[in-house]
Amino acid sequence: MAEEPATILLIDDHPMLRRGVKQLIGLAPDIQVIGEASSGEQGIAMAESLDPDLILLDLNMPGMNGLETLDHLRQKSLSGRIVVFTVSNLEEDVVQALKRGADGYLLKDMEPEELLVALQQAAAGEMVLSDTLTPILAASLRNSRNGTERDVNQLTPREQDILRLIAQGLPNKLIARQLDITESTVKVHVKHLLKKMKLKSRVEAAVWVHQDRVF
Repeated sequence: MAEEPATILLIDDHPMLRRGVKQLIGLAPDIQVIGEASSGEQGIAMAESLDPDLILLDLNMPGMNGLETLDHLRQKSLSGRIVVFTVSNLEEDVVQALKRGADGYLLKDMEPEELLVALQQAAAGEMVLSDTLTPILAASLRNSRNGTERDVNQLTPREQDILRLIAQGLPNKLIARQLDITESTVKVHVKHLLKKMKLKSRVEAAVWVHQDRVF
């Protein structure tokens, strides 16, 4: 039996952009748009009722902006991932979005083909970041550090295994397969290890592992 396509909710105040992204996604059989919201408030309500696999969130919206919307979404018990989709490549925006729990950050000037691949990866549980942003993020994390001392030995051996695989960019489904456990068990472990290490997202976890050569 064919797998159900991954579901996507678009939150963006530009109808033309939503239409373009929707048409692009229409080319891929494994992902589909199940909702469109033109504001943060509307997006939060739709996210709660639809619980999509992926939320594509604009940063610059009138009223409730993308970062505020992200904060509200992260307070809900949603099972999907949230990827920021914006024109801003400012370090402050990138870092704030990831610190507040975004699972990825994509720029609107991407080639359509690249965007489609990134959305498929994000829907499958991978971290996505526009190539040009990686050095910005790495530099910012080096500079900020915030004096947070993290000891990987606080994690159980299983959590350490999962952290290693997150750092390799593996989605939950593949981590579950590799460790021969269920996907829901992986989700629980990920939640615990992020909390223990005071990390907001998988992206921040992966960058920390690479930056500090944790393993």
